[in-house]
Amino acid sequence: MAGPAGRAVGVRRPGTGRRLLLLGAVVVAAMVLGLGLGAVRLPPEEVVGILAYRWGLAVRGEWPAAHETIILELRLPRVVLGALVGGALGIAGATFQGLFRNPMADPYVIGVSSGAAVGAVATMALRLRLPELGIGWVPPMAFVGALGAVLLVYNLARVNGRVPVMALLLAGVAVAALLSAVVSLMIYFTADRVGHIVFWLMGGLSGANWRTAGLLLPYVLGGAAALSLYARDLNAMLLGEEPALHLGVPVEGVKRVLLLVGSLLTAAAVAVSGIIGFVGLVVPHAVRLVAGPDHRFLLPASALVGGAFLVLADALARTLLAPTELPVGILTALAGGPFFLYLLRRRRMQL
Repeated sequence: MAGPAGRAVGVRRPGTGRRLLLLGAVVVAAMVLGLGLGAVRLPPEEVVGILAYRWGLAVRGEWPAAHETIILELRLPRVVLGALVGGALGIAGATFQGLFRNPMADPYVIGVSSGAAVGAVATMALRLRLPELGIGWVPPMAFVGALGAVLLVYNLARVNGRVPVMALLLAGVAVAALLSAVVSLMIYFTADRVGHIVFWLMGGLSGANWRTAGLLLPYVLGGAAALSLYARDLNAMLLGEEPALHLGVPVEGVKRVLLLVGSLLTAAAVAVSGIIGFVGLVVPHAVRLVAGPDHRFLLPASALVGGAFLVLADALARTLLAPTELPVGILTALAGGPFFLYLLRRRRMQL
């Protein structure tokens, strides 16, 4: 469905492939740095040596065996999961900002996080387990809650087969407020589980393992590939829905696909990491300020920068008060809050 709109809306800048390769190298560097930071700090050359030895590319060095365990069994799944979650939130944020034509939109704008919170908190309050899959009920129920919220918002906003963007935003705000009240009510009646629930709501990667990373991987790869097919249509929709229609973009169909895929990416990320705010707001806007609004570059660049950003933020969360660990959602909020205020002030000055 990626129509011809993009061919009439700007030309791809030269060197896009080289810039994406450079950003990919930044992600790799961030992951190496993240593997070395923590309560036990390891130099980058030792990290690279351990990985190369594990993959059969080098002989074993003089490092202690415990360092191999730290890197391969504890930190590597966490760093990979952080890159996937950050990438999912980054590209979903870029999609929603383009869809709503608003740089202050983020992946949670239509109630995804509130729906996920309802599913997760209900699961923790009821102490449900799913041992046959080796995971708790929290990730799948958070995923179901997030998608349920999106479907509710979409149906509330639909008018005569169309979904006006403003109606979608207003429905999202209303549903998010209602679901947040439900979460507060459940917390009130489960005082013995408050610590566990609040820690999940803050967002973090402490429960990372290869199973959760494997659950998220197909969503990130499939979602990123699907959204990239609509980059040209997103470029056209930046001009407005009427001009996009004249350029041959099936606007309502494109909106449905973008909303569904962006919500799936966000729901999958929230399900495995809790609510990590501001990544999907700050990263796409920062990339747009530097590289422009062309979604053919903006979407993959937001995924890569989002992955690097969250990996580094999580490394900082593990080292600031080591051996105590901060929820990474706190650090992303501390970084994103001032940036959000800057966006508000900038938009106010432009009015």
